[in-house]
Amino acid sequence: MRCPYCNYIESKVVDSRPTDEGQAIRRRRECIDCGRRFTTYEKVEEIPIIVVKKDGNRQVYNRNKLLNGIIKSCEKRPVSMNEIENIVDDIEKKLSNSLEKEITSREIGEMVMNRLKGIDEVSYVRFASVYRQFKDVNSFMDELKKILDEGSN
Repeated sequence: MRCPYCNYIESKVVDSRPTDEGQAIRRRRECIDCGRRFTTYEKVEEIPIIVVKKDGNRQVYNRNKLLNGIIKSCEKRPVSMNEIENIVDDIEKKLSNSLEKEITSREIGEMVMNRLKGIDEVSYVRFASVYRQFKDVNSFMDELKKILDEGSN
């Protein structure tokens, strides 16, 4: 860390302590050259994830939007809020671990459907019907047939 007083490149850490409820670390440093002390703060850099919508528009990822969509599809179903939050947490981990700055809404929707399919098929079909925007009853029935075929295998 460069000294703000003499611009020397090296300093030593004299004291460290957490701040902002553990979200940052406050460090007291001492310049190796001039001996003056200064304070720095270190925190995790959060890179926003951009969601590319079907129409090409881009939005910053919104956890609540994803959570609410899953909650609606699981309404009056035996899916706990804990399971729903785990789905969202797992998807967020995959998004941040992928190191991609942009992801399509289609990819996020597929992740949700893959998780819901293993938890509750009715919730899965509800989510898929909104997400895939079934044009008619036949396209809805095609999706149901896929589920039934997978269940019999």
